[in-house]
Amino acid sequence: MEVLNRKWERVYRWILAYIDRNKFSGNLKLPSENDICRYLKVSRDTVRCAMKQLEKEGLIRRVQGSGTYFNKDVSMSAALDSGTAERKIGLILQGQDGDAEAELIRGIRSVIKDDQVDLRIFLTDNKFANERRCLQTVMHQDFQGFIVDGVKASMASPNLDCYQEIQRRGIPVIFFNNYYQNLHCPRVGVNNNSGAKELIRLLVSAGHRDIAGIFVYDNYQSVEKFQGMFAALLSCGIEFRDDYIKWCISNEAHDERFARSIWKFLKSVPRATAIVCCNYRIYRLVRQVLQMQGKRVPWDYSMVCFDYSAEGKEQEGITCSVYQGYKIGCRIAELLMRMIERGERGNRDYSLILRPEIYIGNSIKQMGDRTLASEG
Repeated sequence: MEVLNRKWERVYRWILAYIDRNKFSGNLKLPSENDICRYLKVSRDTVRCAMKQLEKEGLIRRVQGSGTYFNKDVSMSAALDSGTAERKIGLILQGQDGDAEAELIRGIRSVIKDDQVDLRIFLTDNKFANERRCLQTVMHQDFQGFIVDGVKASMASPNLDCYQEIQRRGIPVIFFNNYYQNLHCPRVGVNNNSGAKELIRLLVSAGHRDIAGIFVYDNYQSVEKFQGMFAALLSCGIEFRDDYIKWCISNEAHDERFARSIWKFLKSVPRATAIVCCNYRIYRLVRQVLQMQGKRVPWDYSMVCFDYSAEGKEQEGITCSVYQGYKIGCRIAELLMRMIERGERGNRDYSLILRPEIYIGNSIKQMGDRTLASEG
C-alpha cells in the first residue's frame, strides 16, 4: 500500500509540474492517461488516483470524448505543490506578455536553482480579484519570499492589506516593473524617465516637433514613461499638448475597438509626424493599424517604443528601449535571496534601478529627407 501511495504522489506532483509549466501557453489539455502511464512507467489505476484527487481540488476537468484539461483560472491562483526544495518562493506575474516574462523567469532560474528553491508561479491577468485570490492562497503557506509585478499599480490597490499581512509575518516582498508606492518594499526596474528622454531626443534631433504618444494610465511604468516624455519635450523647448496624448487602460490593448480608436486618434492630430508607444503590445497594435490604413513606418509616421520584449527588433528596425527581462530576473533573485539569508524585510535600500538600453533602428525619419520621401 505504501508503494502505491508513493507512486500516486509521484504522478500527482508530475501533473502539477506540467500544469505549472504550461500556465503561459494556450494549451490547457493534459497528456492522455496512456501517455502518462508510459512516461512515468506506472499503472493506469495509479494515474487515475492522481487524476481523481486533482479533479476533486478543481485543478482539472474531464471532457467526454475530448480529454482532460486543467482549469487555468484555478491554476493561476493556486499554490501547486510540485517540489521538495527547502525554500519556497512565489513569483506573481500579470501573464500578459509571454516573451518578457519568459526572459524574466530564465533570469530568476539562473540564480535560484530548482534543487535549492521551489519557484511557484502565479498569474493575475492584471486583475485585482485574481491578485487577491492568489495572495489569500499563499499567505498562510510556508513561503520564504515573493517577487511581484503589481496589478494596475498606478491606481489605489484594494489588496494592500494582504501585502501588509505578509510583511507583518516577516516575509520579504520585492517588486519589479509595477510597484505600489504605499508599500515600503524594494523594487527592481528600469529608469523609465531616462529612457523616455533618450527616445524623445532622438525624435527631436531628427526634426520632429509634433509627437503623439499612447500610454496606459493604470500602469505605473507607463505613467513614469509619460512623465519622462513630458519633461523631455519641455527641455527641448517643445510645448506639450494634451490632445497629442491618448490614454487607455491595460485591458484595452487586446480589444479590437481600441485598435479602431487609435486611427481615430491619429486623424485628430493630423500634424503628428511621430508616435511614442508606451510598451511592446501597444506598439504592435499601432503598427497593425497603420498597415491596415496603408501607412508605412517611417515614411508616413516615425515610431519609437518602450520595453521591446520580443526577438526581431533588428528585422523590424524599431528604435526602442529594450526590455531587460533576463537582467531584471537575475538581479531581483539575487536581492531576494540576500534579504532572506540576512533576515531583512521591506528595506528600500535593496531597490535597484537599471539604466535603459536603447536600440537605434531605422524607424525615425529625418524630417526633410528627400531620399525617404522618394522611396515612399
